[in-house]
Amino acid sequence: MSARVLVVDDILPNVKLLEAKLASEYYHVITATSGAEALEKIESDNPDIVLLDVMMPEMDGFEVCKRIKSNPAFAHIPVVMVTALTDTADRVRGLEAGADDFLSKPINDLALMSRVRSLVRLKMALDEWRVRENTANQLGVIESESNVMAEPVTEANVLIIEDKEFERRKIVETLEADNHHITSVDTGIQAMGEIAANNYDVIIVSLTLAGEDGLRLVSHLRTNERVRLIPVIMIGESNDIQRIAHGLEIGAHDYIMRPIDKNELIARARTQIRRKRFQDRLRTSYDISLSMALTDGLTGLYNRRYLDVHLEKLIKKNKDASKDLAVLILDIDHFKAVNDTHGHNVGDQVLKVFADRLKNQTRSFDLVARMGGEEFVVVLTEIHNDRAYFIAERLRQSIAGNPVNCSAEGGKLDITTSIGATIVKPDENLSPEDVLKRADECLYQAKESGRNCTIFDDKGKLDAEEFKSPVRK
Repeated sequence: MSARVLVVDDILPNVKLLEAKLASEYYHVITATSGAEALEKIESDNPDIVLLDVMMPEMDGFEVCKRIKSNPAFAHIPVVMVTALTDTADRVRGLEAGADDFLSKPINDLALMSRVRSLVRLKMALDEWRVRENTANQLGVIESESNVMAEPVTEANVLIIEDKEFERRKIVETLEADNHHITSVDTGIQAMGEIAANNYDVIIVSLTLAGEDGLRLVSHLRTNERVRLIPVIMIGESNDIQRIAHGLEIGAHDYIMRPIDKNELIARARTQIRRKRFQDRLRTSYDISLSMALTDGLTGLYNRRYLDVHLEKLIKKNKDASKDLAVLILDIDHFKAVNDTHGHNVGDQVLKVFADRLKNQTRSFDLVARMGGEEFVVVLTEIHNDRAYFIAERLRQSIAGNPVNCSAEGGKLDITTSIGATIVKPDENLSPEDVLKRADECLYQAKESGRNCTIFDDKGKLDAEEFKSPVRK
């Protein structure tokens, strides 16, 4: 995985050494020799990760890190502080300033590369969600730019997997300072049971579990769909650097060495909780914006905006795959009379039931959208003609054969639908507008033919009896 790495150090030989190591792994290296220059390079070059020396004149690494993390545009960029300092208090100070990790000089190449790869991978995942957040901003769903450093770090759900009772008790007591809801177990089997039943914000795993491989447990966590996005912090011994590097490669987010320093544990847990909540919020904001922008508020179906964009992609996809595509336009017969006679409230109820029946009678990967008013579109992908005819008739019959329960007098209304449809062949060069026009012309014919029928442009009016039973695909 290639990425842009900003190396910041006021001593040129140190810069050159890191530059050579990173370039040999095909990273694009940007350099700065002061804190002020580093901040300028971050704005101009938008790096994917910053390797930041602590001891620099005028502006030290702690201050540079604080400034990076205080800017919402750059706060999500991982910062690894590189230092000759060995005092745990300095490491904690850096973590509290927003640093993602510390590397001690002389730098271990294995630790360096595994950490860079791990943090770049996490940063690129966040980049994708930030792009989506920007879309939400443009749609007016979110009014302010988010900042990872503003996320709360207390009252999280934490799972601890540690079989040493003294160590487990120490971790629990330490993390209770942040009012976390803590669950502790001593085996992987117990952990998987807890994970199946509960949601967690961070998982802390000992790599030295008796009778089982802690690293393999990390692997299981990364492949488990339910928890694969939850941050994992590994606990290792000083001689575990190779296994820790492997853990970072397979998806663990962070690590801490024994003997565990309480302040460092709190700081690392806060970093991961903050990042998890930041990503969760970005995902939620995007889901809301997507729903508001691309779905119909009444029926929950996709709207015309989404249909216009996605239909073009489906036409291209089927063309590339040499598959047929069926496009159906459905119109509720005499819908104006429903509104005029029973009121718009009943009309809305009819629209909702109609939409539900379309969703229930189509495949999960088919596209169902509301064009507007009482008109709907169903796009059936990778389908041959007879199957498309059958599905179209099944949709029509699901409407005509079942009265709609609603608040009209008598509690029910009989409604029908007319369907116009077209089959798009992979050798046709048609725009979405062309395809919808063809289907709409068939819909007009269906209405002129007495309504409550289905007309395909290649077959004409379908015989209801012929397509009453399923056909083979």
